[in-house]
Amino acid sequence: MSNETGQRILLIDDDVDFLEGMKRVLRVNGFKSIASFSCSTEAIESLEQEGAAVILLDMVMPGITGRDLLPLLLDKYPDTPVVISSAVNEINNVVNCMKVGAYDYLVKPIDTTRLVQVVHNALRLNMLNLENRRFKNFLLGNPLSSPELFARIVTRNSRMKAIFKLIETFATTMHPILITGETGVGKELVATVIHGVSGVRGEFVPFNAGGLDGAMFIDTLFGHVKGAHAFAGSDRGGLIQRAQGGTLFLDEVGDLSQEAQIALLRLLQEGEYYRSGSDTVMRSNARVIAASNRDLRELIDSGKFRRDLYHRLSAHQIDIPPLRERSEDIPLLVQHFVAEEARYLSKTSPDIDPALIDALSAGEYPGNVRELINMIRNGVALNSSGTMSLEDFPGLPQVKKSSAGLVRMSQDETFTIHAIFEKCPTLDEFERLIIEETIKFSGSKAHAADLLGITRPTLNRKLLAAADDA
Repeated sequence: MSNETGQRILLIDDDVDFLEGMKRVLRVNGFKSIASFSCSTEAIESLEQEGAAVILLDMVMPGITGRDLLPLLLDKYPDTPVVISSAVNEINNVVNCMKVGAYDYLVKPIDTTRLVQVVHNALRLNMLNLENRRFKNFLLGNPLSSPELFARIVTRNSRMKAIFKLIETFATTMHPILITGETGVGKELVATVIHGVSGVRGEFVPFNAGGLDGAMFIDTLFGHVKGAHAFAGSDRGGLIQRAQGGTLFLDEVGDLSQEAQIALLRLLQEGEYYRSGSDTVMRSNARVIAASNRDLRELIDSGKFRRDLYHRLSAHQIDIPPLRERSEDIPLLVQHFVAEEARYLSKTSPDIDPALIDALSAGEYPGNVRELINMIRNGVALNSSGTMSLEDFPGLPQVKKSSAGLVRMSQDETFTIHAIFEKCPTLDEFERLIIEETIKFSGSKAHAADLLGITRPTLNRKLLAAADDA
């Protein structure tokens, strides 16, 4: 058991020797962030300034007693469990404190095993309380607590905004997170944001597991001791050691060998690992975030991925939509990356021709945001006129505005029905196409209905009729 998130433990007792003894026991058992006070007033000031995840409170103290302080703490810090410590002859008072709302109690002289267990359980309760509060805010549609932490992700898409709210609900729980999505959607960027929202003090350590055999994966992740193999000329700590107190990001976990999967499963189950060539158990408190562009459930069905590992990795799961399903983000992304690349090349940021925005917004982008970034980098490098246009993007089809919306044009600026249909379509087929494309473009049925000038029930009826005809 360890204080995995650095959550602060506050000890309040007028017996200084007793405080020092509790601090030693907790530190030996892996709890790092501990503050102790023999004066209630000083403890309250510290609590107001820095907060606490768990409070251990002595029942009888001079001045403000624990019994007096308890209801004030419970009222002001409802998510923080308060553990009462008392002598045996004060048990009746302890019962009253439990009725008021104390989380648990410890009888002096305190059993160290019980102390560690109670603190560990109280920390878990604190994380659950915070997660529940954030999830409630998510359901109620409350704004983000820390919007500045999400500034690196450029979006106005409703699904992406919902992902932000989900991140805030579970980022501080320290349970593993699985991020899925196509290549290039920004899984590592989302992982770095989760790391920032988590508030952990350690490093963010990325590790692409794709293409590594089991032995190489284990050696890179866990490290080795001198002489473990032919290339182990000295002791070397692995990436998991670098991520201590922080976040380990494992990309392409769908490519892990069976040997690597077993080693990772033990790390997630026990928080323990061995360096190659060593029989000394090492402990880790790193948060694990995994990512895959493959369907892990399909890999499980085919026997290539362990079901138990999947469930360990996916305590929380985020699926990032592809760029083609959030095309409203493309104009923002174009402006952002044009300015960013211009700064990198020490060029004045060029203006952007609206026709270029239209053309880029009509793309499918199988490579997602990464593909768009590469196109923009090349375009900015080629540009010399001060205005980004289609001339800077050779081969990009032109797009013209029409009363029906965006229409892809050929290079000679002609458009035919055969660009979409093999034969002349019916009016119903045209209508179905317009509805489907508007939903894709807008990101939601409600928004699509507004754009089409119809009500949501009418839109649903037309979709059902189209499904029946199909």
